[in-house]
Amino acid sequence: MGRAYQNRKESMAKTSDMKAKVYSRYGREIYVSAKSGGTDPSGNLTLRSLIERAKKDQVPGHVIDKAIEKAKGGAGEDFSPARYEGYGPAGSMAIIECLTDNPNRTFGDVRQAFTKTKCKIGTQGSVSHMFDHVAIFVFKYDDEDAILEALMEADVDVTDIENEDGKISVFAANSDYFKAKQTLLESCGEIDFEIDEIQFIAHDYSSLSGDDVALFERFLEMLDELDDVQRVFHNIEAV
Repeated sequence: MGRAYQNRKESMAKTSDMKAKVYSRYGREIYVSAKSGGTDPSGNLTLRSLIERAKKDQVPGHVIDKAIEKAKGGAGEDFSPARYEGYGPAGSMAIIECLTDNPNRTFGDVRQAFTKTKCKIGTQGSVSHMFDHVAIFVFKYDDEDAILEALMEADVDVTDIENEDGKISVFAANSDYFKAKQTLLESCGEIDFEIDEIQFIAHDYSSLSGDDVALFERFLEMLDELDDVQRVFHNIEAV
């Protein structure tokens, strides 16, 4: 059984309003990456990965282009990353990653999502120690040993590697994301990554029952409605 990581495709938008939120979040991420690391995807691996993921999630080209053009202009909002964490129903845990131009507003909005669903926002590090913060690469390939050897030779801190049904899953230290991806591309040529990002993976997963299920679903819905929220990680098996 493979480790439980999140796939953006699993939560792809199905309505126009939901799609607009997905497009907005990708646009913000692409803008921030292009502004901080350069607008040329060939020289900005983070930007290149974001564009690839956006296209797979059917984000229109004009949304991507607009974000990059906005970054080229140099002006515009100054977004910064923010991370919040806390406890949900029945001791469940959640980590919320945001991009914000107003940290006070964002903290207030996220805290409200916690309090209105009987959840409790915590201090930094209150639950993240129960998650692994890792770079994840998932792609079709049939030679696990060759992949591991290439990564080891490149001095990539590989924490785990799995081969299941012809699909390789590589888990590496989040600080080695760029090194790991470059090594994989050089070793395997063009790769169609199913997953290519840094995630929080819970050490243990649990399930909810009764009223706790509805509370946690409402908690996730409230967070999803916030423009500043980019990703939510939790330790609940199925919500």
